[in-house]
Amino acid sequence: MLFGRTSSLLRSPHEALPAFDPAAISLPTASIWPTGRQRILLVDDDPGLRLLLRTTLAADEYAIEEAGSAEEGSELARFWQPALVVLDVNLPGSSGLAFCRDLKERSGFGFPHVVLLTGGETSDEEARAAGADVLLRKPFSPLDLMGAIDSVLQSEVVLPTGAEAGSDQLLAYARDLRESVQTERAQRRLLQQAYRQTISTLTDALEAKSRATGHHGLRVQRYAVELTEAVEPRLLDDPSLEYGFLLHDIGKIGIPEAILEKRGALETEERRVMQQHPLIGTELLAGVPMLEGEGLQVVRSHHERWDGQGYPDGLRGERIPPVARIFAVADTLDAMTTDRPYRKRCKWEQAVDEILRESGRQFDPNVVRAFATRAQRLRRTQLELAKSA
Repeated sequence: MLFGRTSSLLRSPHEALPAFDPAAISLPTASIWPTGRQRILLVDDDPGLRLLLRTTLAADEYAIEEAGSAEEGSELARFWQPALVVLDVNLPGSSGLAFCRDLKERSGFGFPHVVLLTGGETSDEEARAAGADVLLRKPFSPLDLMGAIDSVLQSEVVLPTGAEAGSDQLLAYARDLRESVQTERAQRRLLQQAYRQTISTLTDALEAKSRATGHHGLRVQRYAVELTEAVEPRLLDDPSLEYGFLLHDIGKIGIPEAILEKRGALETEERRVMQQHPLIGTELLAGVPMLEGEGLQVVRSHHERWDGQGYPDGLRGERIPPVARIFAVADTLDAMTTDRPYRKRCKWEQAVDEILRESGRQFDPNVVRAFATRAQRLRRTQLELAKSA
């Protein structure tokens, strides 16, 4: 699907071309070998486009925040200090061009890179004057967007070299290294796409098994990422985590449909069988490289309770893996706000109140506090996904 087309690298009209300095060759950014994910802020008043942009950007490679206006984006940028802002020109209130100038001129924003999006007549000269690094014209493809982001983020790292290195040799080395890194990135993305396709196949199989699960995996994955960002964002540096969010219920493939689709309360033996699904899921996914790490802990422990009354291991308090404590809140939120065979959904506000009441019993109080600060953003996520379904 096309939602972008062309990009132009821009330089300020007042910025002279730098003289060649063999001690400062620009090479691809350290995000190629990340110690943490690059932060990208998406600013567009179209929720559907923001969802497409978020989907395009690999969640295990970038940390993503969204805003629907320049004013909302300004507050986020001051607090969050993104490395790059993907910014639409046509915004309600303050324009994207004006916000771009602020981002580039005011130190409080941290001077992020800016990829400017336009569906109108914005010229290269106007984008340069605003300080944009790239102008991307709509409609543009996902590859156009990734190429624009790579082009600006790869300009950040300077490689120190010895004075004895000749400039021609150094340039040749830098060119070869850039090409090899770009090849590695392309191969890594192909592998990630294969992983995602495998996960899509597994979740489709689960959806066919249980109509109640449906799009639950996608919604709860988005909720869990949001809550993890609030509680302990470094956990998201583990790429297995979001795979675990998506595949948390894969063990239900081994549960009889008569139990999964039962409309009334489960009998004692049926409940015992249902409570085996985290163990079945763990056995199914054990040894899968993309799940090694935090992801498998989510699959096994997402039904544990803070008070020790959960399953399958009856863990209590901080003995429950942190990622499972976070996910338990996201999972419960979605379970309560969607229809299930055995009950109808409740209102969003009722689900929020119930989660707050269960602080210190079912849920980690620290996670519930974070949930309270993000509840409105989680609600927006739910509504956006409902429109896109």
